[in-house]
Amino acid sequence: MGFRDVKRSKAATSTRVIAIINQKGGVGKSTTAVNLAASLSEQNRKVLLIDFDPQGNSTSGFGIEKEELEACVYDALLNDMPLEELIHDTCCKKVFVVPATIQLAGAEIELVSAMARETRLKELIEPIKDEFDFIFIDCPPSLGLLTINALAAADSVLIPIQCEYYALEGVTKLLESMRMVKSRINRNLDTFGVLLTMYDSRTSLANQVVEEVRAYFGDTTFKTLIPRTVKLSEAPSFGMPIIQYAPNNKGAKAYVNLAKEVIRRA
Repeated sequence: MGFRDVKRSKAATSTRVIAIINQKGGVGKSTTAVNLAASLSEQNRKVLLIDFDPQGNSTSGFGIEKEELEACVYDALLNDMPLEELIHDTCCKKVFVVPATIQLAGAEIELVSAMARETRLKELIEPIKDEFDFIFIDCPPSLGLLTINALAAADSVLIPIQCEYYALEGVTKLLESMRMVKSRINRNLDTFGVLLTMYDSRTSLANQVVEEVRAYFGDTTFKTLIPRTVKLSEAPSFGMPIIQYAPNNKGAKAYVNLAKEVIRRA
């Protein structure tokens, strides 16, 4: 079944393009991209997930074998392949993925001399944008040209922050990059939400981080906390989102709650 055979939600009015971003690695970007997309599909929302990280974790998180791919998002960025030709079905009826492979790592260098290098992704999304309720861009853990492309294409950002020591380290630089993109390339860019991940209620440090982040970002912080669970870590190795791998797990329930919160904000 092609992505055009699946209908959007009648409840949604416009498409939200959201970049999931934090230049720190290991904060739960891909975990959030995969599981939020899957949870939104359970709420009858049609989602496109663009894997924009050369590690391709969102790709493998939906069971797509990177080694078997003939093309990935790199070919759209640099070889003028239409994005719609790269869209893959997933185990979730209303979730579709544009995959990434390690080939995308070369794009940072190759884009430097390209025309309109900061807005390539935005131009690629435009022809298919209205087909989806949500379009998520899973960004690489850096602030290079790939991330700039994601920020130029998005109308807002979702920032996962892990409940660990130095949680807010580097966030200031990220916000500076956002302000630069907003002033020069994308005036409509704003912060959709800040998500606290890897939360362990048993530790005083985690609770302290929650307080610090909420004090810093205020109402922008989602009420939902994503817990640290073994099942959330295991699910990608089976190529499944948590709501399919372990639907009764507290991690699955957290992402379902997050999806509902995202819909209310959208």
